[in-house]
Formats: sequence, C-alpha cells, structure tokens
Amino acid sequence: MCGIVGYIGNQQATPIILDGLKRLEYRGYDSAGICTVVDGCAEITRSVGKLVNLEQRLKASPLHGSVGIGHTRWATHGRPSEINAHPHKAGPIILVHNGIIENYLQLREKLRETGHVFKSETDTEVISHLIEQQVLNGKGFEEAVRAALAEVRGAYAVCILCENEPGVMIAAKQGSPMVVGLGEEEFFVASDIPAILSYTRNMVFMEDGEMAVFRAGESEPRFSTIAGATLVKSSRHIDWSPLMAEKGGYKHFMLKEIYEQPRAIRDTIAGRLREEEGDVFLEDLRLSDAELCGIERIIVVACGTSWHAGLVGKFLVEEYSRVPVEVDIASEFRYRNPVINDRTLLLLISQSGETADTLAAMREARSRGARALAICNVVDSSIAREADGVIYTHAGPEIGVASTKAFVTQLIALYLFAIRLGRARGQVDQAAGRRLIAALLGASSQVEETLKLDAAVEKIARRYMNARDFLYLGRGMNYPIALEGALKLKEISYIHAEGYPAGEMKHGPIALIDEHMPVVVLVPKSSTYDKVASNMEEVIARGGRVIAVCTAGDADIRGKAEVVIEVPEASEEMLPLILSVPLQLLAYHVAVLKGTDVDQPRNLAKSVTVE
Repeated sequence: MCGIVGYIGNQQATPIILDGLKRLEYRGYDSAGICTVVDGCAEITRSVGKLVNLEQRLKASPLHGSVGIGHTRWATHGRPSEINAHPHKAGPIILVHNGIIENYLQLREKLRETGHVFKSETDTEVISHLIEQQVLNGKGFEEAVRAALAEVRGAYAVCILCENEPGVMIAAKQGSPMVVGLGEEEFFVASDIPAILSYTRNMVFMEDGEMAVFRAGESEPRFSTIAGATLVKSSRHIDWSPLMAEKGGYKHFMLKEIYEQPRAIRDTIAGRLREEEGDVFLEDLRLSDAELCGIERIIVVACGTSWHAGLVGKFLVEEYSRVPVEVDIASEFRYRNPVINDRTLLLLISQSGETADTLAAMREARSRGARALAICNVVDSSIAREADGVIYTHAGPEIGVASTKAFVTQLIALYLFAIRLGRARGQVDQAAGRRLIAALLGASSQVEETLKLDAAVEKIARRYMNARDFLYLGRGMNYPIALEGALKLKEISYIHAEGYPAGEMKHGPIALIDEHMPVVVLVPKSSTYDKVASNMEEVIARGGRVIAVCTAGDADIRGKAEVVIEVPEASEEMLPLILSVPLQLLAYHVAVLKGTDVDQPRNLAKSVTVE
C-alpha cells in the first residue's frame, strides 16, 4: 500500500510531487524518493524513513524539471533501505510501483540469464528491467511498457519515465488504485485523491488493465488498454475536503480500513498459493520441511487483537498439522518460567513488530533454544528482524487504533502457515490442500459481500447504543471472534462488553442476563451450530435481547432472535474471517452514534512499545 505521485506539465515537478507524497504518507513511510528527467537525463533522490528525510536532501540538492515521479513506500519485498526505495532505474527506464508482483522470482531469474544485474531486493525492480529489455529489443517506450506488463502477474499501479523520451510519462494499473488529475496542459497521477486535490478537482479513475500516456504540451492524455485498444474515459469533479479525501471519502480511517479488508486479504495471499500442488509458498519462512517436521510444540505469543487471532490459529494449526499449540498473552509469558526447548516453535503475532511484551517474550524463548516465527505487518521491524522467519501480512499502514484489516490478514497468515505446516508434515494431502486453497481464494469476495450489511448494522447499532453492557457468545473457532467483537466495542465506544464461550455461559455470566442486556450470539451454520442455538435459547428464556449473527437464510434463528445479521455461507475455516466484519461495523457505528473519538480512542496507542 505505497503512495505514488507523477507530474508532467509546465511547472517544476518536485514541489508538486513532494506535496502529494506528504498527503499520501499514511500509505507508507519507511522510505521515499523522487525522480525528474531533464534533457534526457534522470536525477533521482531517495531516503530511508519519513518524508522529512527526503525533504532535507532535496533542500540541499534540488531536483529540477517539469516531469517527474515520486513514491512513499510501505515495504512488501525487501527491508526499508535506500537501495530498496523507489524510484527504481534500469537503463533508461525509471519506475515507481504500488502492489505485489507474484511471479517476480521467475522473471528475475529469466532476466539474470540475459545479463541483467539487480541492485535491490524488491519485486518492483523486475518491472523496470523487463521494460529495459524490450527497449533493447528495439521497441519504443510505449510498446516496451505494453510488452513488459504482459509478462507480469500480480497487482500493480506503475508510473514510468524514460530517458530516451523525456517528455512522456506512462501510467498503468492492475489491481492497485490509480487516479489521473487533469489540469491546463498539465497532468497528475496518484494512487489516491488527496495527493493531487490541491491542484485539480477533475479526476479520471483508471480501471484494471488500463494504461495512460501523457505527453508534454498535449491537451489531454491518451487512454488505452494495456493490450493497445483505445479507450474514451470521462472525468469526475471531486468536491471532497482535503481531510475527507485523505480518508478516501470515509468519515473515519477505521471505516476506510474495514472496507480495505478485501484488498488486504488479496494482497496477503498474492504470490503465495500453489493451487495445482495444493500447497503454500512463504518466501520468508526460512524453515525447511525437515525443520517443520521436527517441531513438537508451538507456542503462540501475542497481545490484544493479535492474541485473538492466535486463538483462531490454534484451531487451524492443530487441525491441519496435529502439532499441539498453546496461546500465551505476551505480557504473562516470561513470568511463568515456560517449558521450552529446541523443538519448540514460538509463533509471534504483532501488527507493528515493535510490541514490547512480544519482543521480550521472543528474546526469552530464543535464549532457551526455541525457534521464532513472526507474523507481522511491518517489514524490517524489530520482531521481524530478530525472528528466525517471518510471514508478512500485507494490510498496509493501519491508522485507526482499533485493529481491523491487520486482524483479518493475521487470520489469513495463520491459515497459510497451517496449510504449509500440514503439507510438510504429511497431514494435509494434495486434494485437501486444494480444497483449503479454494476456500482461501473465495475469502475476499465473501468479505466484500459481508460489507454490504453496513447499513443494516448501523440500524442495529442505533437500537442498542445506550446499553451499558454487552455479552458476546461463540463456540469453537468463533469464540475468539466473540472476544474480538467485545474488545472492539470496548475500545471505541467505552461500553463494557465481555466475550465468552457460549457453553460456559451457564457457569456464571447467565446471572447477568436480563431484559437490558444485549447478547451477540455467533450462530452460523457450523459443526457447533446446534449447541450454540441451544445456548441462544437459554438467553432468550431469561429475557436477554439476542443479536444473532447467522448464516443467510436461517429461518429458525430469524424467528427467535430479536434481530439478526445474516452473513454469507462460508466454510467453517473461513467463518472467523466473515464473522469479524459485522462485529467491527457494529462497534464502529455504536461509537459514532455515541460521539466518541473512533480513530484515536482515549488512553490507547497504536503500538505498545513499553512493558
């Protein structure tokens, strides 16, 4: 989820690009860079860290020229460093990229065989070399881009310059966002509206498989498919405020991030599935099949929402690999003298990769001989650097303090690891692997379908917003989602809420139930359906106000609960993912109705870096 800005026109490009990157810094902030082309010569300045570092370099050594591209990076391949920062250059080709190239390893090997030398660890650099090779084969800039992109598999939004044609800029997209801004004989390209809203409000939204060619001095860009068919596209006038534009038109970052979950799921599985083999490829796992087979026990260590993901992971890993799994709260881990040896795998889950308790737990376990595998959203964070291996979630930066898209991508990462471990240990055969991968491939569309419940959930939130307490009930893999739903409500609405295993309700919480208590019951069609439905009846018998989250079309539940939220039918393994979405929306809408600070709730911080 990087930020791209491009400009071609009659003004100096660098100030416009830098201003645009500042407005896109929420999309990535581990490195940044700008390139301009003057008289057929590219000048590139890059810097690690936040944009202020790049700005200081540009003050010391300004870049001139009226055509340029810029980038602020959220690393997916290659640690944050100046050499991995964009733009990337190969021969006369300079390029910035947002997305993930699934077949970059195969393409890089093919290009190396023809003499190409790579300087970075990124997937992006492959595209610049592919285009350069087409130029070396005699193609012009535009045709070289078309031919190169035809070889690329994955998601991308790219903005490209060529020293051989300095008055031309090309943009193309497939699976990653890109918007074109129209000015008076000047054009802007960006990965999101806020980058260019100060310069123009006339925007053209590019679709997948499209390309735009901009030429200095021309009155309009030329749009086509990447294959070469001419397109006629109309512009849209944008009347958002700059702050609303930064949030993509959403009222809060949290809601924007809830709606980004289908994209985050697709990005996290991109390039990792081996569908024919029924297996998973995890590029930074760094554990061989022999080492995976040698694991006798797994301890998941995490905090808060990540701990809830770990509880779901326990079900998945034990089911598919038959390795026993414990799930520990990181702040407690070191204080119980845990039993660990060199056949123990510590599985750490942290969105930021900087969570102090989780980092301390890893160091303690490794000092006792355990191997450490991290699930993390931030490339080259402390936990990712120190762990023996890492599975990166590709959620992109998460601005809202209450985690949403980071949580669902952690579930996806755990699902991927469970399949990989099960295949390595011979517990999942090829046919079963294919079935599990098929379920995984359908996850993003199921979440998109679930998001259509937003308006209905808002009405439910209005009905229950004044309750003082909530109870959330679930069983099996859905019990951790009850915990997560309760946590979300507590975090942002400040209403007391508890998650509980539905079968344990009779052992205490049932005493709390009366006509004032909303009880959210997770009762989708699953192996525990009859048991949870029975627990729901017990709540109803005591006057509890049941909000049932059930499978669409379940007339039995619809006839008994006070209100229902009907989610799409899904395989049992995917239910935690699907069920989490309406609970996020419920918490969000209750908080908005109560007027709390949704994105920055009181007393909370995004990354807890102290013990």
